[in-house]
Amino acid sequence: MLDNLRMALNVLFVTINTAFTALAVSLFALIKLILPISVVQKSCTRLANFTFWCWASLNLWMLNANNDIEWQVEGGEDISTKQWYLMMSNHLSWADIVILSSILKDKMPMTKYFLKHELLYVPFVGLACWGLDMPFMRRHSREFLLRNPERRNDDFNAINKACTKFKLAPTTLVNFVEGTRANHEKLASAKTPYRHLLKPKTGGVAFALSAMGPILDGIVDVTLAYPENQTSPFEDMLKGKMTKVVVRIKLHPMDENVNGNYFEDKAFKRRFHNWLNSTWKEKDVYLDTVYGVDKPSEVETVDEPDVAYKKQEQ
Repeated sequence: MLDNLRMALNVLFVTINTAFTALAVSLFALIKLILPISVVQKSCTRLANFTFWCWASLNLWMLNANNDIEWQVEGGEDISTKQWYLMMSNHLSWADIVILSSILKDKMPMTKYFLKHELLYVPFVGLACWGLDMPFMRRHSREFLLRNPERRNDDFNAINKACTKFKLAPTTLVNFVEGTRANHEKLASAKTPYRHLLKPKTGGVAFALSAMGPILDGIVDVTLAYPENQTSPFEDMLKGKMTKVVVRIKLHPMDENVNGNYFEDKAFKRRFHNWLNSTWKEKDVYLDTVYGVDKPSEVETVDEPDVAYKKQEQ
């Protein structure tokens, strides 16, 4: 009974916090639409990001006030709030967005996310994300694209449009590379070579690198884990039962592994796939230690990269 009451109060707090944030951010977005002047655009972008920072700060206060959390944060000393980053992270729960935006708000520019287009219509959330210029992805099915080939570039155009606006102020664009939350059911049913992760999908990362590459200062690789709340971390967080959060941060340089034309250069495409698979393999082995798995993950390496492309991009 007490858990449910606490959950209801926390949901109310988050809703009110998000509603006020959405209204403020949307006001700045409307000013940007009405006054397309450079100084106004930059000022409104900074104000919107500051409002988002306040939202994250209140969420962090709520997390610590309602949960006795052991924060295990590794790395991040070499990132800055004054640079542009693409962040890659594994995805476990709705709690991920709250955790990432809260714990990293003073270490790097405010996080922006690839979002499903349906979220645009969620009250308050969709409005706030629209005001913050986050890209909404349609993720058309293969069948839809066969019938409507002219819509093939919808997601790329959405990312490209958002990235144009991101140039106004330092930004962190977050990509959950697995494309969905990796819960126990999905891990059990998916044909994944990893113990704790789903296969990485390269499309969103490739699109973002293509659009943002020239202004990016690095790729931030984040590994998230809730070792004592694996079943329902978001619900546990709202009920005050979250006990430990692990966040590991690694900065990758913009080197030959990530700099190139993914869509036309086959050699670069192969190199990028190998780099991403290697990064995911190392992440999975690290999660073995976090979850206390005795036997390290045995991840098969792919000898024929072109075959891997077909499997991952289906």
